[in-house]
Amino acid sequence: MGPVGRVGTDRFNPTTFLRAWNFSHLPGEERAKYYRETPQPDGTLLREYTLFAVDREIEIAPGVFFPAWTYNGQVPGPTIRATEGDRVRVTFINQGAHPHTIHFHGWHPPEMDGSLPEHEVPPGGQFIYDFTAEPFGLHLYHCHAVPLKRHIHKGLYGVFIIDPREGSWGSREETPDELVMVMNGFDTNFDVENEVYAVNTVANFYAQEPIRVTVGQPVRIFLVNVTEFDLLNSLHLHGMFFDVYRTGTRLTTTEHTDTVMLCQAERCILETTFRYPGNFMFHAHQTEFAELGWMGLFRAERGRHET
Repeated sequence: MGPVGRVGTDRFNPTTFLRAWNFSHLPGEERAKYYRETPQPDGTLLREYTLFAVDREIEIAPGVFFPAWTYNGQVPGPTIRATEGDRVRVTFINQGAHPHTIHFHGWHPPEMDGSLPEHEVPPGGQFIYDFTAEPFGLHLYHCHAVPLKRHIHKGLYGVFIIDPREGSWGSREETPDELVMVMNGFDTNFDVENEVYAVNTVANFYAQEPIRVTVGQPVRIFLVNVTEFDLLNSLHLHGMFFDVYRTGTRLTTTEHTDTVMLCQAERCILETTFRYPGNFMFHAHQTEFAELGWMGLFRAERGRHET
């Protein structure tokens, strides 16, 4: 199963990351430093964020440290969530040692794309990204400065969720338990091959700290692949099947399966309901990835949702 033991969670806790977006894990005054929302006359919200790039060493397995480039000091960066039609305004401050940008997947004007040399924000500089959140679906954001593979691999990426203004994915009768899961890897000796794989950065974390879910309650997984140096990554869930919503841009499922495979920047929404209590393994179905850290457990527990 790869590295065992525990890592410190003072800077980044993979369990907290699962269910946090728009800085919801922070106390009110602290949260207001990074996120504000203002109702608009048309019923939408203006959502304002502060993101900053900073170089920081992170622990990706017990005793294994990686010199990361981060958004807000963490990998993945903070999850951003809006509703279709909302205005998104992101103040980006570059506190790192290299030029960086933020490139958001979705619709936006070219000057908001963060992909060209003239879009790069130098160390000490800042830029405001301002656009309407569309289309609804599961997206991501990442640095698009060159060399692109280095900026992504070093950790400059995060999840961008846009909820549909009308309707929802999958279950409509009951609010699902929603989880953000980012598949990533780390080249610790810089030989252009990953030595550590994970979901949400820390190898084998959820094997030691299982993700707790409730029997009978729908579970919705926002799954994003940002693994560099490998053509594909995957998720396989034991003892279960799930509905797949590719990119989340449609409200109807495209397949019902127990294994999904994604290239870099590809993403999908998975929805399922655990029928039985107990531990359910999940991992990459590339065995090398699983043995190098990309493995975990769901712990389904009895509760009021069980029938």
